[in-house]
Amino acid sequence: MIDERQAVAAFAALGQEHRLRIVRALVTAGPDGLAAGALAGEVGVSGTNLSFHVKELSRTGLIQSRREGRSIIYSAAYTPLSGLIEFLMRDCCQGRPEVCTPAVEALAACCSPTGITTHV
Repeated sequence: MIDERQAVAAFAALGQEHRLRIVRALVTAGPDGLAAGALAGEVGVSGTNLSFHVKELSRTGLIQSRREGRSIIYSAAYTPLSGLIEFLMRDCCQGRPEVCTPAVEALAACCSPTGITTHV
């Protein structure tokens, strides 16, 4: 479970427009991730700039990387991202489920009945 210190670091990392775009692109790409060059093109940054941003996102645990041959593949770290969402929603209802219902419905809408995630 994510704690407040981790949440603050994660939100600070996501508070920059290119980093938010990187995470969204990687979530959309799915578990296979994207090669560094493709990711840079997807979010509209140079390779050097991408390296700077993924370093911060990796430090907070929101993304991960692996080497495949000569390429570095980046992917979303779904467990920490889910933990961040859980951190926000943990105490949201306070006995009033109508408060959480819109968020729960929005999350449910992105998953098909077969359990395959569709990306918007």
